[in-house]
Amino acid sequence: MGTHTATTPFGRRPMSLDLIASQARAKKIDRDATVSKWQVFRDIREAREALGATDRALAILNALLTFHRDDELSGEGGLIVFPSNEQLIRRANGMSPATLRRHLSVLVTCGLVIRRDSPNGKRFARKGQGGEIELAFGFDLSPIVARADEFKELAAAVQAERKAYRLVKERLTICRRDIVKMIDVGVNEDVPADWQRFQRRYETIVARLPRTASRQVLESIADDLEDIWAEVHQLLETFVKSQDSNANESHSERHIQNSNPDFISNDESENGSGNRKEARGNAERDDNVRSLPKRDLPLGMVLDACPEILTMARGGQIRTWRDFVAAAEQARPLMGVSPSAWQEAVEVMGPEKAAIAVAAILQRTDQINSLGGYLRNLTERARGRQFSVWPMIMALLRARLDAQAGSGPAKSSRKDTGEADELANRSRPAEISEALRLSMKKKGWD
Repeated sequence: MGTHTATTPFGRRPMSLDLIASQARAKKIDRDATVSKWQVFRDIREAREALGATDRALAILNALLTFHRDDELSGEGGLIVFPSNEQLIRRANGMSPATLRRHLSVLVTCGLVIRRDSPNGKRFARKGQGGEIELAFGFDLSPIVARADEFKELAAAVQAERKAYRLVKERLTICRRDIVKMIDVGVNEDVPADWQRFQRRYETIVARLPRTASRQVLESIADDLEDIWAEVHQLLETFVKSQDSNANESHSERHIQNSNPDFISNDESENGSGNRKEARGNAERDDNVRSLPKRDLPLGMVLDACPEILTMARGGQIRTWRDFVAAAEQARPLMGVSPSAWQEAVEVMGPEKAAIAVAAILQRTDQINSLGGYLRNLTERARGRQFSVWPMIMALLRARLDAQAGSGPAKSSRKDTGEADELANRSRPAEISEALRLSMKKKGWD
């Protein structure tokens, strides 16, 4: 007749379904399975939060493992250790008996060990005639062997999560540092942009950063900061490139001031009477457009020139070019621009430049009778490579500078600038950044 091995705890300690599940997993040990007890212990220590184990519980588990003489745990048996509480206390650095009992229960609840209690609750082993242990009552270490692979996977997942958390914190720190210093450079070097708006966006995002945050929260904040970083970096890089190309830039500035080729008059755009000017000015106009900067306009500069487009954006904010194009698509039907005119402009100019054209037209909507016809005219000129969005934006920026200063439009010695200056003089007053105003004066755009 075989001896029954206890599966329920002694005394008032209750039985639970989790204990039954832990015992069922322990029975599935492969007889040939062998694991290093200290390697598995390191995996358990790494994944202790996922397992629900405490530091004190792991100290007790470490002590229990020392009572198993071999460095390896095998599925062949002999996995029950039976130290007394006094022995465990000594090897667990002298913790109190109450603390010992409490954290032993944690080990059992986490499924790291199984209690094999004797009828009277004592821990001991009964040996046979050859001195081998026939029956032991104490703590069964079988779950450590049965769940070794699970502990290894949990440890790897915890390490990966810890690495990802460290990387996102580094990314967040570097991004914050870069944005602050790049904004300082833009302000100190008089780079044309609304730096106060960038600063407000930055402060709003950083204010969402809690004292302790999960990786997901940090990644969301880092993504928003990287959007600002990309805009500021592109703006500064574009400005630096414009400063480096001295000869070409000097030639380009003369044509930027001549915004007549792109802000054409209402009569030309609606009635087609521009043919009489085109006959005498085609060659000069083509040369003007070709000599304009080939780089893209910075988003911040476009928003400074065309603030009306912000009223079409969701939440009144435009952070990326995607937001800008979406706002232009919202403005199109309200401006009376047909879907076909918009689609044709997108195909010829590209979505961003088409959106810039729509925003510039929206800014001057009170001075243009047929907004759709105006866009179609610009599209046709862009198809013939006779149109650039640069002069449109520069004319609007110069008009805002004039309105802010309370003076008339800047005079020009060229006849071609007359219409753009007239439109600038009729623009509505608006506030722009001081850095932009000073930079444009310095560059000769005023």
